[in-house]
This record gives sequence, structure tokens and C-alpha cells, in this order.
Amino acid sequence: MQYDLVVIGAGWAGFNAALKAKSHGLNTAVIDKGPIGGTCLNSGCIPTKSLVQSAKILSLARKSAGFGIDSESPVLNFQKIQERKLNIIHQLQRSMQFALVLKGVAFINSKARLLSPDTIELADQEIKAKNIIIASGSRPAELPVLKFDNQNILSSNDILNLQAVPKSILIVGGGVIGCEFACIFHTFGTQVTILEKLPQILPSEDPEVARRLETSFKKKGIKVITSGELNALDLAAFDKVLVCVGRVPDTQDLGIDRIGVKTERGRIVVDEYLRSSAPSIYAAGDCTGKIMLAHFAAYQGELAAFNIACPKELKKATYSNIPNCIFTEPEVASVGLTPESANANGINIEIHKFDFLGSGMARIMDETDGFVKIISNKANGLVVGGSIIGARATELIGIITLAIQSGLNIEALKNTVFAHPTLSEAISDSLK
Repeated sequence: MQYDLVVIGAGWAGFNAALKAKSHGLNTAVIDKGPIGGTCLNSGCIPTKSLVQSAKILSLARKSAGFGIDSESPVLNFQKIQERKLNIIHQLQRSMQFALVLKGVAFINSKARLLSPDTIELADQEIKAKNIIIASGSRPAELPVLKFDNQNILSSNDILNLQAVPKSILIVGGGVIGCEFACIFHTFGTQVTILEKLPQILPSEDPEVARRLETSFKKKGIKVITSGELNALDLAAFDKVLVCVGRVPDTQDLGIDRIGVKTERGRIVVDEYLRSSAPSIYAAGDCTGKIMLAHFAAYQGELAAFNIACPKELKKATYSNIPNCIFTEPEVASVGLTPESANANGINIEIHKFDFLGSGMARIMDETDGFVKIISNKANGLVVGGSIIGARATELIGIITLAIQSGLNIEALKNTVFAHPTLSEAISDSLK
């Protein structure tokens, strides 16, 4: 069988690449050794956010008396929470499979190995492809001194399949994944300790936001150790140890080394058009080691497919305006420059800030912990970045993302009328 394009990996990069390619008339197939959806759907965004939502409902139920709702203490049913998570995954898997069928994209559930730049070996056959996109995703990074055993030393994949809530857990790594799981299991009743070797949790975020989240964690009873060393703790004191020290590109066993695909520390090296060093082979998503976010993977996948389908209209990838969303409690989101990165680039900035303590809707929701922080270029007033910590931060960041993408200045954002009472008013209130 010969295809115009074969995509290796059916995660968010591969799935969206296939649909984009098909929309441009390419005969397309997607191959994945696992279930459709990749990391995001099966062991990342979707299952973790399902647990986050259950934790939010539980947290709200516990404080319902403050809203004038008298009820008995809520009871956690972890089995039903896990069942709900799996139902959501299965529903979305079916939706993705239906989308591929509807568009006429072939889905092949098989291990794939490249024999040449145009030949792919499957479990029971070989297929030909004029072009290939590698979208093989990533896997949890492992520490040499903490090898995953799927019992006590857990990866972020393993912890999703727990059958019971642990009494205590040590989370090694205070990044996005570690902080999200800290909130989930603290709400479920686990004694949580976060160990981060750097001076702040969420090392890539605005330090002011990271400090605010750490303060919030400590008020809740989550123990946070920064600038910490693993050998200073007794691992036997914890029921479970969750290792969240990042993810690494999953490019093993693809055969890419034999056909001239250049890699660096496991990631596939691509140019600005997402082309690899081998003819007719592109790469998209986590396997490129760029920004490991599902929405960025989808963007890369679509861009790679477009550049294959329209070689006379090549588009360059951009990495400057990608929102980052962290589903902790309170939520954290950011986009563009931080004050530190702006200063490092020699940009003279103004900082505009509004605390949710002054928000009517935040008061109504009883979620006043947090603030909006918008950064503008002092020379021309253009919005260049923003960070939000607080209720619905992951939704509100879209406003700042759109402002940066559209080249809006502070005056345009200030003059926008936001509905009252809403949390979005904090955007304009920060500019007054």
C-alpha cells in the first residue's frame, strides 16, 4: 500500500496532522502501537484534568455550608472517580476514531519501524509513503536513583491507575505535573510533600506567581521543600513516591538512526519548517523536544502537514505566543514574556496588576486567592506577556494570548468592555 503521507503517532500532533493533510487531498494513514489519542488522551491532559475536576467538586462540597447549603460531609468514592475518568477517555477515543473514518484517514494499530525514508515496517506488512511525519510523543523521565517499579516508585502514568488513595506521597519535582498531582491527592486526603531541587516550584513561571502558589499550598497543608536534596529524606516514610522530573522524547525503536534522521539527546532535530535531516521526513509534537504541550503539538502537526501539502507556500513555526496552563488550585496560566525574560531581552516594560480580592465575581465564588499580571512594552504599549493565578486562570489567559497575537496595545485592551460581574473584568481592572 502506498500513501502520500504516513503519520507515526496518533496523539494530538499526529491526529491533527492527519486531518490537515487529508483536507489538502493527501491520501493519509496514521500508525500507533497504542490506543488512539497518545499521551494527552490516555495518560496526560484528559485523565489528569478529570481527576482535577473531581477534586474541585469535592473541595466545593466541603465548603458548601459557606454558601448556605447545609449538607452532610461528602464521601470520596475513588473507584467511581477512576471509572468516570476511563469513560471520558473511551468517549474521546471513539470521537477521534470517528473523525478519522469520516475524513477518510486510515488508522493502523501497529508498531512502526522505518526501513528507509519511504518504507515503514509494520507488524505484518510493509507500506510505502511519499512523506512521513514522526509524531511519536514523549514518556516520563526517570531518575537513576529512582527507577520506576509501578508499585512504590511511580511515574505520572502509573499514578493514574492507582486503585486506592495513598495515605502519604512524596512528589519529586515541583513543576507543572507535580503541582497538579499535589493538589489532586491533597484534596483526596493524602499527606503530600513536594521536593523541588530549584529555588522555586514552577521554575519556568513568573517568580511572583510561584511564590503565591507555594504560599497557597502551605496554607492548605501541602509541604513544599525547595532547593531540596533527595538524600535528605527517608523515602520509606511515604506510601508512594511520584517522580515528576519532566518528560523525554519517545524516539526509541523507530529506526530513525539508520535513515539519517538527526537527533540530539533523543529529540528529533527539525528546521523552522519542521523538516528533519532526512528527505521527506518531518517531525511534530513532543518528539521534537520543543514545547511539550498538547495544543502546541497540534499546532506543529498541522503546520508540518501544511508544509508537505503546500511546498510552494511553506510556513515557519513560531514559539513566542504559546499559553501554558496549570490546573492547580488556584489555577496558574501564562503566555509571552515574564518581567525577567523581558528585561533579559532589553525590553523596557510596564507591569499592570489586579488582585482577585477586588473582584466581585471572585468574592461570589469565594475564590479570591490570586491576581492578574499583564506586561506591556513601555515604548509602544504593546502587550507582550501575562501571568494569572486564580480561579479560571486557564480560561482567562486566552484573552491575553489573543491580545499578543493581534498586536494589541494596552489602550485597546483597557477600552474593551468586559461583562459584569465576571472574572474577566480583572483584565481591564489591571490596566486602570
